[in-house]
Amino acid sequence: MHAVRGPAFLFCPADRPERYEKAAARADSVILDLEDAVNPDAKASARSLLATVPLDPARTIVRVNPAPDLDDDLRALAQTPYRTLMLAKTSSADDVRALAGYEVVALIETAAGVVNVASIAAEPNVVGLMWGAEDLVASLGGTSSRAPSGAYRDVATHARSAVLLAAGAFGKAAIDAVHLDIDDVDGLAAEAADAAACGFTATACIHPSQVEVIRAAYRPGAVEVERARAVLAAAVGQHGAFRWEGQLVDGPVLKHAHEVLRRAVHD
Repeated sequence: MHAVRGPAFLFCPADRPERYEKAAARADSVILDLEDAVNPDAKASARSLLATVPLDPARTIVRVNPAPDLDDDLRALAQTPYRTLMLAKTSSADDVRALAGYEVVALIETAAGVVNVASIAAEPNVVGLMWGAEDLVASLGGTSSRAPSGAYRDVATHARSAVLLAAGAFGKAAIDAVHLDIDDVDGLAAEAADAAACGFTATACIHPSQVEVIRAAYRPGAVEVERARAVLAAAVGQHGAFRWEGQLVDGPVLKHAHEVLRRAVHD
């Protein structure tokens, strides 16, 4: 799977080429953003800058605009080695079929995208799914994706779950949404830890300071790793489910333990 490498994806405005290499060095994957991070009057310039600072195509994603700006984005991309796109506001399987020849991270951030997410995930050139809270709520005529407590509203958590389940059903990467409050380190850490526990592949971020917070959240702690090793050791010679330290241990519990160790080794 090209360019979809977690756990920390960092957005970088495509009109700021002086930041490209810094962003790529900090994150596991960098997303050069031609959409929301670039003002409309700067998009043409941003497209021309994509090819000026070469990055590793295996760790670089370009977020492109939906129609009508998509064609201009694709013409610019043809002059670069980048072949993994993040399609903003993906609403249907037809949107990604039109990008044959590219690997696509479908960004699900409209009501139509959430309703159609399973068929989008099923497309062969889709390598990952990401969801976005703010555009989703805006598409519904709402004004805020979060309650006064800071927690996501129900409609946002529904979209998050729908994206994760569709990605899991079709074997695609699942990328959790950005945390816009850069100073809210505890909030980001809690959301990233929840994402890791639920099965997300990665969490996207908008500031370099958020990268290590995300990595730490996805990294299993020493106690978690030791417990995973212990339960797997206890399973040797067992036949089916068994009791261990007061807990019923069966197949799913052992799969959880294997995943903890996989993430520990990957880190």
